Amino acid sequence: KVATAKVNPREVIQLKNSLEAIVPIKALASNCENLSLKIMGDTLQSCEILREKIKETLNEEAPVNVLKGSSIAQGFSSELDELRGLSKSGKNYLNKMLERESARTGITSLKIASNNVFGYYIEVRNTHKDKVPQDWIRKQTLVSAERYITEELKEYEAKILGAEDRILAIEQQLFSELVGWLQQYIKVVQENAFLIGQLDCLCGFAQLAEENHYVYPNMDESHDLDIEDGRHPVIEKQLPIGEPYIANNVFLDRETQQIIMITGPNMSGKSAILRQTALIVLLAQIGSFVPAKSAKIGLVDKIFTRVGASDNISMGESTFMVEMNETASILNNISDRSLVLLDEIGRGTSTYDGISIAWAISEYLHEHPSKPKTLFATHYHELNEMTETFDRIKNFNVSVKELKDHVLFLRKLVKGGSAHSFGIHVAKMAGMPQQVIHRANKILQKLEKSHSSEELTDKVKSLKDDMQLSFFNLDDPLLEDIKEEIVNTDINTLTPVEALMKLNEIKRMLVKQKRA
Repeated sequence: KVATAKVNPREVIQLKNSLEAIVPIKALASNCENLSLKIMGDTLQSCEILREKIKETLNEEAPVNVLKGSSIAQGFSSELDELRGLSKSGKNYLNKMLERESARTGITSLKIASNNVFGYYIEVRNTHKDKVPQDWIRKQTLVSAERYITEELKEYEAKILGAEDRILAIEQQLFSELVGWLQQYIKVVQENAFLIGQLDCLCGFAQLAEENHYVYPNMDESHDLDIEDGRHPVIEKQLPIGEPYIANNVFLDRETQQIIMITGPNMSGKSAILRQTALIVLLAQIGSFVPAKSAKIGLVDKIFTRVGASDNISMGESTFMVEMNETASILNNISDRSLVLLDEIGRGTSTYDGISIAWAISEYLHEHPSKPKTLFATHYHELNEMTETFDRIKNFNVSVKELKDHVLFLRKLVKGGSAHSFGIHVAKMAGMPQQVIHRANKILQKLEKSHSSEELTDKVKSLKDDMQLSFFNLDDPLLEDIKEEIVNTDINTLTPVEALMKLNEIKRMLVKQKRA
């Protein structure tokens, strides 16, 4: 605002007050044992000349708009002080004149006022107009009064109005000169603001860590992520008084446990674990302590999340389409230092489509050369079978305790897959009519009998055989012959034409077999 001359007097006073607040901060930081804080303290500018200039130029109670007057301090400009004195004394003179004329004429209800038409005037009620002296000049007649002017009144009006106009002009000029002078300090003030912003952020981190028992995270160049007793920084603050947050361990690397497949009931806390992991990594990398017992974090370049459900109706995109767009973006941009968090991918379509997509995405992430660390929360319990095929995928579940008529959520992440989602129990908790709950349980029992999840799991298991097939099934003599042809071909001496001829020869062998 100073650079564009859009700043107002009150903002300049606030700037001065802010600079004065820097003085004790600079002293504290400069005497600090921490080298980084000491450098910041030494770099802060106290701007003493700037503060003194504003203090002597502007009134401490300066208005927002310079046109309202009283912006410039008393004693800064002798001309301004003189005009202010004249303005005030002129008004005092009018009051004395009113007293004098009331005594001279005997009219006790005399009033001196002004308007935009003819300036200052003396108003006389009709009951006293016969007492008006001859030297008064009538200017206006009202229903119940008449207004007059005198030569003496006009002279003092000119002095007062002239003084007020001149006062405003001088105040504007002096304020403009101050703003112009301030421009040389723009860079210094901006540097101060940047350093104070840094200190404010660091103080916020320190207070947060102190009050909520955060720990110092060990950052290194590895690809590992090892969080012990991690907590969600927001959820733990919103819990009822006396209720502890159930902390969880998360370990991910690129060699043994690249993908954690998290299953568990609705409302058990799967999404919270995903989000807290992302927040702990993010807090660590912006320089904050983290909500955990300990944390060892290899540098992460990107945190990819596909959490929650939303649509984009204006663009004609369904919830599932938005989910697929976001997931595609993740798969196309992962690197070896990426952290991928996927929450219930494929839930927006049919069960078989969803399982197929979720399986294929998990397989892609496992087989990708970058081997990105991944947390995958899902209700597709069939995905638990992936651990038998893919050695870096591990099953975990958020545990629950099944009681007689309800389910107790323990919120603890433990090894192994989960076989139930308890969706009907969550519907009951939400207040669904008892008739609906009863009917849903009956339908679930029928579906479980007619569409055995074991049958579906067996089908999914068979996928691993398809994936592990050799390119050549050596029981087939034709493929054995083709293998011999390829193995015995010297690629280094093969010309492009010979290569095409060799390819055509292999093709003829296959076509001949097909016809037979």
